[in-house]
This record gives sequence, C-alpha cells and structure tokens, in this order.
Amino acid sequence: MLRIAPTPSGFLHAGNAFSFLLTQRIARKTGQNIFLRIDDLDAARRRPEYIADIFESLNWLGIEWQAGPRDAADFERNWSQTLRREHYNKALQSLIDRKLVFACECSRKNLRAHNGRYPAVCQDKKIPPDRPETSLRLLVPAASRIEFTDEHSGRQTVDLGRVTGSFVVRRRDGLPAYHLASLIDDITYKITYIVRGVDLLHSTAAQLYLAEKTGDAQFGKIIFLHHELLPDELGRKLSKSEGASSLKAMRNAGMTGEDLVRELEPLIRKYCD
Repeated sequence: MLRIAPTPSGFLHAGNAFSFLLTQRIARKTGQNIFLRIDDLDAARRRPEYIADIFESLNWLGIEWQAGPRDAADFERNWSQTLRREHYNKALQSLIDRKLVFACECSRKNLRAHNGRYPAVCQDKKIPPDRPETSLRLLVPAASRIEFTDEHSGRQTVDLGRVTGSFVVRRRDGLPAYHLASLIDDITYKITYIVRGVDLLHSTAAQLYLAEKTGDAQFGKIIFLHHELLPDELGRKLSKSEGASSLKAMRNAGMTGEDLVRELEPLIRKYCD
C-alpha cells in the first residue's frame, strides 16, 4: 500500500502533482493500492477550501485511490486526523512512561540561530511533561546515525544527532507533532512504500529512529523513494509558503490535468523506467 498525504494548509501546486503522479505510477507498476491520507492536525492552518482543493486536484489529474476518504464530507466524518488523537496520545504516553522524551520550553524563535538542530537546552532541566506551553522532544544522542536504502538513490546515512538532535514529538500547543502522527498513521494503515521529496530525507531518518524507540518493526521494512523537487521560476523549491502557482489557478486558466501530466512525464519516467 502506497499513500498520498497532502496537508490542507494551502492550495496544491505542481510539485504536489508530480509527487502524487509518481506515486500512482509506482502503484500501478508494482500492483499496489493507494491510500489517501490528509494531514489536518494543525487546525489553525487548515481551511475547508484547501480540503476541497485536494479532491478537485486529484480528480483533475486523473489520480485514483483505493482507500481513504472519497470526498470532503466523508473525510470530515470518518478520516480526519483529529479523530485519531487518542492513538497519538497513547504513543506519547508510552514514550513518557519509558523516559524517552523530555519537556522543552524553547520556542522556534529561541532556536532559529541553530539551523534546525536542537542544542539540548532543556534536556537536563527536568521540566514536568504536562507543563503548559512546553513541547516534548525525543531523546536523540549525539552519535545517532540512521541508515536506510532509498529505492532510487541507494544507501543513505543520516547523522540524526548532528542534523536535528532531539526532535519534537508533541508541540507546544499540545498537538502531536508531524513525525509521530505520520508514523502512527503509516503503521495503522499498513503502508509499505512511501514516495516523498528529498527535502524530507531527514524526516524519514527521524521517523525510522522513532519507530525503533516505539518498538515497531513494520516501519523499518517500508520502501522509501525520495524524489527531486520542482523549482519555481526563481529556482526555489515549489511550496505553498512561497506562493507557487497553484493547480487551482491552472484549472481556472483553462489548463487540463492531461496537459500537466504530459509536462511532468519525462521526470516521472526518470524514476519509473
């Protein structure tokens, strides 16, 4: 089972389309199904129009999925991540009970100068895990190297202790962090193959490390393929935050999904031929 996992924090763009189309091509090539998962835990950023755009975009591109929500109403009733909070919190409590996490009172602003790596500021402060406005971080020793095989690029080694350090598994607002929620969902829905951008290479390493600490063996057997990112006209990666041209804008301009598929076909073949 492969999965498509968009976040409803903006309108989807061509980079999302490439990742989803590549996922569909690999699913067809390997005879597997696709599960649609919408990562909507961040209630402050999700919007109904962004959720609707996910279904409109997938249908416009001709992407088929065999499991998950069929439309926005079905998603809200049966598939929202908010309905699975109990599962995430159970995993968090297990980490707390086993003393694998520590509470941290640092904000993103405090840590901005450290380039994404946590400098172990709060590790020995013994802050109670239930103190308001604190995050929970998974303990990651300095010498923590994660190795895994990428289906396209081969063997990968990520020095997790150096590039991220102890990473967040529960946010300051009390919500489960992406690494934990995504891991639990991938395990729950028995995902066996994950296609994602190369910018998430460190996320893969973090989730593999977290799976090891939770005692789950299934996640370590997943096949990973990290693809290149589509740049915008200025050479930057396409992203919602950068205001990239959206699939919605393409549709409104009269472009068809088939037009975009044809444009992306050479890049898709690079990973599938």
